[in-house]
Amino acid sequence: MELEVLVVYIIDKNKLGKTPKLNFICTHNSRRSQFSQVWAKTAASTLGIEIQTFSGGIEETAFNERAVAALKRQGFRIETNSKTPNPHYFISFSELEAPIEAFSKIYNEAPNPYEEFATVMVCGHADENCPIIPGAEKRIPLRYEDPKKYDGTSLETLKYEERSLQIASEMLFVFSKVKGQIDDK
Repeated sequence: MELEVLVVYIIDKNKLGKTPKLNFICTHNSRRSQFSQVWAKTAASTLGIEIQTFSGGIEETAFNERAVAALKRQGFRIETNSKTPNPHYFISFSELEAPIEAFSKIYNEAPNPYEEFATVMVCGHADENCPIIPGAEKRIPLRYEDPKKYDGTSLETLKYEERSLQIASEMLFVFSKVKGQIDDK
């Protein structure tokens, strides 16, 4: 199972005394990769696990407003000080943690890492059309259905909520397993 591969990667980095870096990638870096970055950081932080999370795409667009709205409905505090076509959002889940800066970018653009990271491919299109991610130590496919296909339909809000919560539950599972392994030492 791909989630177990992610668990092992994080534990192995931890054993080496290194902070794991995860770069979540989908085509436009607008929905699934942003959800993944936010939920991975939230789950890890909640469980006391040191991690760095990033997101990117094979094309730069913008963090989709429907995805931003879904995270707001799920309790995140989100601010932006930009009215550009690709605004930067600052997502807070705790008063004790710095906000996550989220915006659309290509997978290898700053602030994303250039070496010693795992690439987590969260969509089939990016996984199939981006065969090599330079600097990645590990490539892990975790493909999620794109809620975009429900844009403009009566199911739009429901499907964005479902996708966000699916990713949340999987990231909580991953970091719970990591925490269990770390605590057993």
